[in-house]
Amino acid sequence: MSECNKKYDLEERLIRFTLPIIDIVEILSNTKAGNHIAGQLIRSGTSPAFNYGEAQVAESRNDFIHKMKICLKELKETHVALQIIRRKPFVKDFAKVDKSITKCKELISIFVRNAETAQKNKSSRES
Repeated sequence: MSECNKKYDLEERLIRFTLPIIDIVEILSNTKAGNHIAGQLIRSGTSPAFNYGEAQVAESRNDFIHKMKICLKELKETHVALQIIRRKPFVKDFAKVDKSITKCKELISIFVRNAETAQKNKSSRES
């Protein structure tokens, strides 16, 4: 797979991750707690796709690394929100939540590796 295809594969994966997050937000209870969690989840769960898009046109290597780390932070926040939804429980059907938790963990692993690689590449170019 070429570098270009990998880029769009991750972008597509982030978009596919975002869609069930939106579905989960839509079914959360209309209570103070449900609305609060929904607000957090809609922001953190959609942010990685948007920030990854920005990273692809980063103005510098530092800007790229920064945006990749933002993606990672937002994914970790999303993971926590999903765990709260699962443990409370805010929804009756856990299948979509459980699948999103799994996908979120996979994406976190990818972004940890990407951030580490980008940082190493930056360091080796500065040496």
